[in-house]
Amino acid sequence: MSRQDYMNTSVQEPPLDYSFRSIHVLQDLISEDPRTGLRPLRHSRSGKSLTQSLWLNNNVLNELKDFNQVISQLLEHPGNLAWIDLSFNDLTSIDPVLTTFFNLSVLYLHGNSIQRLGEVNKLAILPRLRSLTLHGNPIEEEKGYRTPRTRLGAPGIS
Repeated sequence: MSRQDYMNTSVQEPPLDYSFRSIHVLQDLISEDPRTGLRPLRHSRSGKSLTQSLWLNNNVLNELKDFNQVISQLLEHPGNLAWIDLSFNDLTSIDPVLTTFFNLSVLYLHGNSIQRLGEVNKLAILPRLRSLTLHGNPIEEEKGYRTPRTRLGAPGIS
């Protein structure tokens, strides 16, 4: 499959879904089977997923150590990741590793423990980020939470 064919089809692929798996560390993803949906995931010849969406919501992650290494083992084209759902975990900060995914357009971080509003500024480097959720984090109580500075130009922040 050519890279262009991949780009045209992977957007429509179902997510690689590890939600509700009680994942504590990302390395656990290697031995854990993803949830199955109505449509089956497609895989490359090497056995890696051909999707641009990764759902890790409703787990107990408190850090993203080894994120790139683990994702490289799961996704055929990790650099094309466009949607990451990390909602309802135990994250206290926005790991800089998330800023390395320049195709990221959707990032769900709601329901975590992110406390510092300045953490959001790290994401300003992501040119395609259009939807960012932060509600349900302690930063929601900070003055200026919904100011344009926090919006990063992304119309979908909540």
